[in-house]
Amino acid sequence: MKKGLLLALSLLFFVSSFAQSKVIYEEYPSTSLGETRKLKIQLPRDYDQNVDKVYPVIVVLDANYLFEPVAGNVDYFSYWEDMPESIVIGVMQGDKRYEDCSYDDINFMPDEKGADFFEFIGLELMPYIDSTFRTAKFTIAVGHDFTANFINYYLFKDPPLFNGYICLSPDLAPKLDDRLPQRIPNIESKTFYYLATGSDDIKDLMEITQDLDNKLKGLKSDNFSYYFDNFQGATHYSLVARALPSAMEKIFSVYRPISKQEYSNVILKMETPVSEYLNDKYATIKDLFGLSNPIRVNDFIATAKACEKKKEWESLEVIANMAKKQYPNTTLGDYYLGRYYEEIGEPKKAMRTFQGAFDKEEIDFITTDLMLDKADKIKEDFGY
Repeated sequence: MKKGLLLALSLLFFVSSFAQSKVIYEEYPSTSLGETRKLKIQLPRDYDQNVDKVYPVIVVLDANYLFEPVAGNVDYFSYWEDMPESIVIGVMQGDKRYEDCSYDDINFMPDEKGADFFEFIGLELMPYIDSTFRTAKFTIAVGHDFTANFINYYLFKDPPLFNGYICLSPDLAPKLDDRLPQRIPNIESKTFYYLATGSDDIKDLMEITQDLDNKLKGLKSDNFSYYFDNFQGATHYSLVARALPSAMEKIFSVYRPISKQEYSNVILKMETPVSEYLNDKYATIKDLFGLSNPIRVNDFIATAKACEKKKEWESLEVIANMAKKQYPNTTLGDYYLGRYYEEIGEPKKAMRTFQGAFDKEEIDFITTDLMLDKADKIKEDFGY
C-alpha cells in the first residue's frame, strides 16, 4: 500500500514537473527601473526539439493575472494550428502597475516611473528576449485597463515597437482617443489592433472604449487591421476570457488552415488562379510573421479541390508539382498530377503517374488502392 502511494506521488510529481517545464521564472535587473522585475515566460511545446525554428513574441502586462489566460489560449490555438506557436512573456507588476503606467498631467504621455517602464519594455526587455530566445519578427502586446492604455504609447514610436495590440477595456489617458486616429494612418508597417469591452463593463470605460471604436473603425489604411468586440453580459473582468480567443482568432486569421468558409466564400469566387491564392497565403504568413512554414496538406487538398470544381487544370498542375516538392514521399502530388493529365486528355501519362505512386506513403483519402484503381480504370477504358 505504501509503495503504491509512493509510486502514485512520484508519478504525480513527474507529470506536474513536465507540465510546468515550459514555463520559466526569471528576475530581470532593470537599469531603467532601478530594480529587479519578475518575468514569467512560456516557451512553445517543441521549443527544445526544433532548434532552427523561430517564434513570435507576445508580451503580457499585468501578468499577475493575465499571463495564464493568454498563455493558455496561445498554447491551445497553436496546438490546433490556428496560430503560430509563440513565446509568451509575462511582466509581473502587481500594485506597481499604477506607477508603471503613470503619465504627465499636461501632455498625458508617460512620465517619471511611467517613462522608465516605457524604456524598460522597449530598450531592455525586448532586446533581452531577442538575444535569449529564437524570436520571429512578429510581436504582440496585451493589456487590461491601465496597461491597455499604456501599450498604445508604443504606436507612437517609429516604427511602432509591436505589430499587434490587444487592448482590453482600456482606461485611456486624455487626448489619446484623438491622437490614435491621427497617428495610425501614418504608420507604414502592418499593424493589428484589437479592442474589447462588455455590456456590463465599468460604465466610464465602456463609453471610452465605444468612443474609441467609433473613431478607429472609419480609418482608411491598408496597413491597419482593426477588430472590435462588445460582449453581451461581460463584466470588466469576465470580458478578458471572451476577448482573448477572439483576438487570437482574428489577428491570426490568415495563418489558419483553409476553412470551409474560406473555401466557399473566397476561393471558389475569386477570379485569379487558385494556385496564386495558395502561394500568396503562405507568402503573407512569411511576410507578416517571419515564418517559412511548409504548406499544410489540408491547404493542398482544399485548393486542388477548388481547381477541380472550377476546372482550372493549369492551376491544378502547379499545385500538384508544389505538393510533390513539399511531400515527395507521399501520394499527394502524384494524385493531383494524375488528375491533371486525365483532364487535359493525356490518359497514358495519367495512368503511369498513378501507378508510379504505388509504393509511396498514403495521405488523407489518397490511398494506394485509390491510385491503382484509377490506373486500372484508365487501362481498361483505353486498352493499354
